[in-house]
Amino acid sequence: MKKTVQFLLAALLLCLGSAACADQLLMIRSDLPFPEAMMVLQNAITTRGYKVTHVQNVDIGLTKTGYKTDNYKVVFYGKAEEVAQLTARHSDLIPYLPLNIAIFAERDNTILVTSRPGVLADFFPDTELKNLFTRWENDLTEIFNEVQDTR
Repeated sequence: MKKTVQFLLAALLLCLGSAACADQLLMIRSDLPFPEAMMVLQNAITTRGYKVTHVQNVDIGLTKTGYKTDNYKVVFYGKAEEVAQLTARHSDLIPYLPLNIAIFAERDNTILVTSRPGVLADFFPDTELKNLFTRWENDLTEIFNEVQDTR
């Protein structure tokens, strides 16, 4: 199982396109079983005005190594108009959009992990963007808290 978690984190970091440091990641453990955590996650995303744009299975590589599971996914989400405006004005943000969260089962728990949007402010010093990254991170913290606090 340890190798599975390491593989998933490596895959997530490749997807996120940023260096891995503990202060650059948000991660929570939920007592909810995977299906319920996934439902709460998607509801928490949509209640904050975002749309889930894609749910990608990450288990293809795991299946090739002998694991039989569908409990490893990446949830992509965003606000279509916001993303369109951002990419038109700041095309260098395209690799970071849409926002995403990895969700996976670990025994009786579910883990959510993603990069902190606030870290992008180090690479994009524009004040308008910093405010946006801060809002994204606040929303993401609320989303994670909702999943973690749901029982």
